[in-house]
Amino acid sequence: MKAQAGDVLRFTGRTVGTPEHRATVVEVLGPDGEPPYRVRHDDGHETEIFPGPGCVVETRPAREASSDRPQREAR
Repeated sequence: MKAQAGDVLRFTGRTVGTPEHRATVVEVLGPDGEPPYRVRHDDGHETEIFPGPGCVVETRPAREASSDRPQREAR
């Protein structure tokens, strides 16, 4: 699994009736985008995690990533 800051980790429930939840990657602590990750959960608390098999990475859309770049000045 590889992720970068801004990606969302989606955790699926392991049993019927367990709700899915999401957390945003705040910092990648492993080499080359690998775990562990520091994440911020929907309720605001932050934790350091090693995601398991019930976790999927949702990357930021390209348009959001491009908005992080400085805009060129119009002449």
